[in-house]
Amino acid sequence: MRFLPVNRQALMVELADLDETLALLGSLQREPIDGVQELVPAARTVLVQFAPARLGVAELVRRIAARDLGQRAERSNVLVEIPVHYDGEDLADVAQLLGITPEEVVRRHTGSEYAVAFTGFAPGFAYLSGGDPIFNVPRRTTPRTRVPAGSVALGGTFSAVYPQASPGGWQLIGRTSARMWDLARELPALLQPGYRVRFADAAGMAQVDEAPAPAVAQAAPHEGNALRVKATGLMTLFQDRGRLGQAGQGVSASGAMDQAAFKAANRLVGNASDLAVLETVGGGLSLQSQGETVVAITGADAPLTVTTGSGQRWSVPRYQAVALADGDQLTVGQPVAGARCYVAVRGGFAVTPVLGSACTDTLANVGPAALAVGQVLPVRPADRKAVAAPELPPESLPTTGQDVVLDVELGPRTDWFTPEAVALLAAQRWQVTPQSNRVGLRVAGEQPLARAVAGELPSEGTPLGAIQVPPSGQPVLFLADHPLTGGYPVIGCVAPHHLDLAGQIPVGAWIRFNPIRAFEEYTPGAQGSKN
Repeated sequence: MRFLPVNRQALMVELADLDETLALLGSLQREPIDGVQELVPAARTVLVQFAPARLGVAELVRRIAARDLGQRAERSNVLVEIPVHYDGEDLADVAQLLGITPEEVVRRHTGSEYAVAFTGFAPGFAYLSGGDPIFNVPRRTTPRTRVPAGSVALGGTFSAVYPQASPGGWQLIGRTSARMWDLARELPALLQPGYRVRFADAAGMAQVDEAPAPAVAQAAPHEGNALRVKATGLMTLFQDRGRLGQAGQGVSASGAMDQAAFKAANRLVGNASDLAVLETVGGGLSLQSQGETVVAITGADAPLTVTTGSGQRWSVPRYQAVALADGDQLTVGQPVAGARCYVAVRGGFAVTPVLGSACTDTLANVGPAALAVGQVLPVRPADRKAVAAPELPPESLPTTGQDVVLDVELGPRTDWFTPEAVALLAAQRWQVTPQSNRVGLRVAGEQPLARAVAGELPSEGTPLGAIQVPPSGQPVLFLADHPLTGGYPVIGCVAPHHLDLAGQIPVGAWIRFNPIRAFEEYTPGAQGSKN
C-alpha cells in the first residue's frame, strides 16, 4: 500500500489493483475504524475521510497497513440484466481500436458477467469490472459536453451506463432504457456495489427512448406564513450542511458553499444551525412576506432593501434579524464583495428532504429545483423557546480584481507534475473564469501546469477542495457539487479552513495558491509531523 496525503481530514490509499482495493474496502466495512467518516473506493485507491480530532493520521495509517488483503470481496447474489441497443457513436471506433468487428464487440460485451466494483462520478454511475479481457479502451481525447442518459460506455477496463445526461469522455457503444437512478425506489441506484450485471443485446426490440422522469407531485396550497418569490436572481437554491454518507450510491455531500455563513444565518433567527436556507449567487433575489416573518441575510456584502406594500423603502443590515410585515418585500442587491448570500427564516423553510438533506446538488440533479418566480416558500412555526444568537460579519470578503490567497496542502498526485509545475502553482496568479459554478472554480494562468507522468490516471476519489488538472494544464478547484471520482490528477487540495473563502470568490478575482504542506507520502510507523 501507498499512503498519499490529501488534506488534514483525508488520505488516499493506493493499492496494486482492483482486487486489493475491494479487499481493503471490504475489510474496512466489516471492521470499521472509529473516526473514519467516509470511504470512496475507486479503481486502485480508497479515499479515506476521517475526523482528525478523534483519530490521528499516523494511527490511521498504522491500522490500515495492518489489514489483511487476502480475503477477496464476495459477489452479491443479485443479478441485474440490462438490455442494450448497440448503436453507439463510438462502436466502430472501439472495434477498430481492438482489431475486431463491431459485431464481435457486441458478442464479447454481452458474453461476460460483470460486478459493480464501485460508484462515483454521478448518482447511479457504477463502474463495472470483470468483462472480457480484450476491453481496455482509452477515454476520448476530447470529452463530449453532453452524453445522453442511458448511454452504455467503455472506459479503460470498465463498462458503465450514464444515469443522466452529463459531460463525459468514455467511448459510447450503445444505449438502454433501464433507469439507473430513480428516487422513487427504496434504493435509488439500480446498481449497488457488489451486484452482478449482464448486458443483453436488444437488437430486436423497438426504438429505445430515454426513460421519462417520474412525475413530481404538486404541493398543496399553503395558507400560513410564507415567502413568495418575486425574482430569483441569477440562481437561488435550498442548501444546508450537505447530504452526508451517500458515497455508496455515487452521491457527494454538496451543501452550502459557505458553511459558516449558512450556520450564522440560522442562528440569527433562532433556528438550529443545520436547517435549510436559501443560497443566492449575485444579486436580484426578491422575496415578499406572506404574513409576518423574521429573516436574516449573511454571506456576501450586498445591499439589502425592504419595500412595503405602500411603497416605502429603506435599507436593512446584513448579519441582523429583520422583521417583515405582511406584504413587505426584501431584495438582495449585487454584492460588492463575496459572491453568495444566505437567507434564513425563523422557524425554517418547510422543504422536503431528499436522501436526508434539503440541499440541491446541481451536478447530480438531486434535491429541490432552483427557485422560480411566483413560487411560495412555506415557513414552519417557530419554536417559542428558540434564542437568537448575535453574529459578526466576516472582516473581509474577496472582490473582483483582488488577489485571494488560499492555503493548499500538496497531494495526492503532486508527483505527477514536474517540479517546475509545482513551483508554478504557487508562483503565478490564477484568474477565476466565467465558466465557474458550484461544481468548481475554473481558473486560468499565463502558463499551464506541465505533467511529469504521461498517460491516464485511473478514476479515483476527489475531495472537496481538490485542485484537479486536466490536459489543458489549467486547474479546476472542486467545490460543493464536485463529482465523487475523477480521472485527472489532483496536484493539491485547498486547506479545509479556506473552503468557505473559496465559496465566496467571484468571477474575475485572482487566486494565489499558498502551499502550507509539502507533498510527502505517509509511512506506517512514522511519527512526528505526520501525526
